[in-house]
Amino acid sequence: MAVVQEDAVPADASAASTDATDPTAGSSDNEITVEETSFVHTEPQQDGSAPPVVTTDMEVLHDKVKKQVIKEGHGKIPSKFSTCFVHYRAWVQSSLHKFEDTWQEQHPVEIVIGKEKKQMVGLGIGVGNMKSGERALLHVGWELGYGKEGNFSFPNVPPTADLIYEVELIGFDDAKEGKARSDMTVEERIEAADRRKLEGNDYFKEKKFEEAIQQYEMAVAYMGDDFMFQLFGKYRDMALAVKNPCHLNTAACLIKQKRFDEAIAQCSIVLSEDETNVKALFRRGKAKAELGQTEAAREDFLKAKKHSPEDKEIMRELRLLAEQDKAMYQKQKELYKGLFGPRPQPKPKTTNPLLVFWQWLVSLISYLAKMFTRKND
Repeated sequence: MAVVQEDAVPADASAASTDATDPTAGSSDNEITVEETSFVHTEPQQDGSAPPVVTTDMEVLHDKVKKQVIKEGHGKIPSKFSTCFVHYRAWVQSSLHKFEDTWQEQHPVEIVIGKEKKQMVGLGIGVGNMKSGERALLHVGWELGYGKEGNFSFPNVPPTADLIYEVELIGFDDAKEGKARSDMTVEERIEAADRRKLEGNDYFKEKKFEEAIQQYEMAVAYMGDDFMFQLFGKYRDMALAVKNPCHLNTAACLIKQKRFDEAIAQCSIVLSEDETNVKALFRRGKAKAELGQTEAAREDFLKAKKHSPEDKEIMRELRLLAEQDKAMYQKQKELYKGLFGPRPQPKPKTTNPLLVFWQWLVSLISYLAKMFTRKND
């Protein structure tokens, strides 16, 4: 069994064990008990250098906007003025020149349906017809993109260019007034992020790890770098109290999905703000251990142990690493033994019977000669 704290973490899990509890998870009246779960395997991402090959049917959303579903979503579609959080890659259809990639920039984009920028109207139509978690390929005519003039700064798009978008709708917030993040107060943004974090915890309990990750990503989107840069004192502390658990919760989901590199990145974000965060050190250590980065994992576990010396799970992981080291040493020892073979033993001297006879005969003659000499004397 493991614990998901309402203000902290879903249960941690390693690939090797299903009964490990989360380190430093204290008891609380608001704790939610969750059973450990199996890993979820997701399809590998394409490299994003070119639009993905999609074989699903083409859905006409508008005369100039068509959609092909790559991955099905869940729930309902956004209503007008909903605030949507999306990741996308964009290409010029004729040349396949990629001019934007929010996945690479690691910052989801906010689109308020019905209030999009002029060059994003076609993208907005497509997003408005997607469900949370859905990934789709959108074909957008130039009339609903960058128009006759194109754009010669960033992004660089030629005139009358039809566009292709690979889009993922992370999630959306229904808002009748279409209130964007930039129009919210600090308290409103933190409250909206905290609400998403709690929804993510609910998905985690249901073993819906992809949906949980989407909620955590939306929560973090409310507290982007530009927003955090402006915060000081208690407001920064309030924001980090929501933001850091979202990164840690995301890492827990990623570890369950065996997406260890991504889990390491999430933990590192937290450690950049709080280098003594035991949960971040522990989970990053587990992800590194799964990738075979033994020494780096040990370093993280030892740092975590320094700040939580009595934690049994940290001690357990350190013992596992020591056992792995011992097993590896024995394996290498056997390998080298088989490679070079046993130490050669000296060969026994072979004896020649004829030589032995002559040695015996010479000795006999020498003895008789001595006896004869003594008798004469």
